[in-house]
Amino acid sequence: MALKKTLLILGAGGHGKAVAEAALLSGKWQRVCFADDRWPELHESFGCPVVASSSTLADVAGEMDAAIAAVGNNTLREQWQARLQDCGLPQATVMHPAASVSPSAELGAGSAVMALALVGVDARIGKGVIVNAHATVDYDAILGDFAHLGVGVHLAGGVQVGARAWLQAGCSAGYRVVVAEGEVLAPGTALIG
Repeated sequence: MALKKTLLILGAGGHGKAVAEAALLSGKWQRVCFADDRWPELHESFGCPVVASSSTLADVAGEMDAAIAAVGNNTLREQWQARLQDCGLPQATVMHPAASVSPSAELGAGSAVMALALVGVDARIGKGVIVNAHATVDYDAILGDFAHLGVGVHLAGGVQVGARAWLQAGCSAGYRVVVAEGEVLAPGTALIG
């Protein structure tokens, strides 16, 4: 009998639930558990158990096969990913089965590619990145570590997004646009190269 692979998701909010669904649908993970700072009052999210808080991760780390930090705040996601690493948990990269990711694309550890997202040829995604639902990262685009593309963001070929930048829902960037590290763009912003 094959062992069930268990993924620990740090963060049981909206993004965490979406990552849980993607992980389970992918078939790579048979079980998902959450860690969340509302534990022990919060004991379940998306039908999955909440088993720890961010300060008690070490208590459950040995029961998990890998983990991912799942929160939209880029700075907090970076801190949480470091906390998971400190507990010795391997970093999972989660891809929704309805996402389209080129075999030539590079995806960093701890990144999440959500439903109907597209990651094109030779795109490079850093660690801890969120490529949200319906987002497009076209050919040769580069996303720095802990960048976050909101729902429906579209990046043309060769766009470079700096580390910890956040392009909120519906942003678009033309060919070879550069988004600075840590920049936050309002929903619907259009960037022309």
